[in-house]
Amino acid sequence: MNPIINSLVAIFLVLATGWALKARGFVSPNHWAGVERLTYQVLFPAVVIHTLAVADLSQLPVLAMGLTLVTAILGVSTVLLIVRPLLSRVGINGPAFTSVLQGSVRWNTFVALALAAGLHGREGATLMAIAVASMIPLLNVLCVLVLARFAVGRPMSAAETARSIAVNPFIWSSAVGLLLNQMQWMLPAALTTYVDILGRAALGVGLLVVGAGLEIHRLRQPRFAHGLAIGLKLVVMPLVAWMLARQFGVTGTALTITVVAAAVPTATAAYFLARDMGGDAPLMAEITTMQTLLALVTLPVAVLLLG
Repeated sequence: MNPIINSLVAIFLVLATGWALKARGFVSPNHWAGVERLTYQVLFPAVVIHTLAVADLSQLPVLAMGLTLVTAILGVSTVLLIVRPLLSRVGINGPAFTSVLQGSVRWNTFVALALAAGLHGREGATLMAIAVASMIPLLNVLCVLVLARFAVGRPMSAAETARSIAVNPFIWSSAVGLLLNQMQWMLPAALTTYVDILGRAALGVGLLVVGAGLEIHRLRQPRFAHGLAIGLKLVVMPLVAWMLARQFGVTGTALTITVVAAAVPTATAAYFLARDMGGDAPLMAEITTMQTLLALVTLPVAVLLLG
């Protein structure tokens, strides 16, 4: 079987297992919430810190990859903001627009890291950690600002926005990992092993959590808003990232990982931000679920054709 298909099938089997466990009540909702916090706050930061701390970044296209992904996000977001008045004429109001935008540019880091590691081992995980460090700060600020402008909930203050960015586990773990790398500090062997063990648990548990978050029973008949977010995220974003990467000189494994980062479905965390800031949370949940299911088809096509 093709390595890309093999890795994707394995990932989606774990997602399906998470969904089935929740659907069958094998794990209670309260326990799922605890596992999600454990994964988000502890396990995945361990992956990012360990991966970035031991990486030889001098041999990787850090700036070119980061510039590619940041430009792709800003480009797609800018187009959506420009056509916002037209979208309102086809029934996409302010809260719905925020869900479309989040669904068009945010990414599921759990799926991306798992796929990168499955395809290219430690090198893939390292390159994806670079994508994490590049994309997460921008996406946090962008999505909060868009929700503050177009949603109907209470907007975050500047201080609240800054705090939400500072305490984001992917942001502070990227900062710690890059600091350790640049200072060339060697962690004690026991501490390195400890972080590595936590990191190994992250991928499987994280994918189970993503699967458990799929709300297939809530899917409605697809609307234009669903199709727009799906098309932009699963088709346009990887294509734009590929074109930009070629312009910035990103090639080989780095190009594949860049395409994966752009082509994975949107983050499940987008639902919680929409719910908390007055966005269209049901629409956000539907977009996330549809994209995750469709990515089983679109991801291998994107990687095979563009990566």
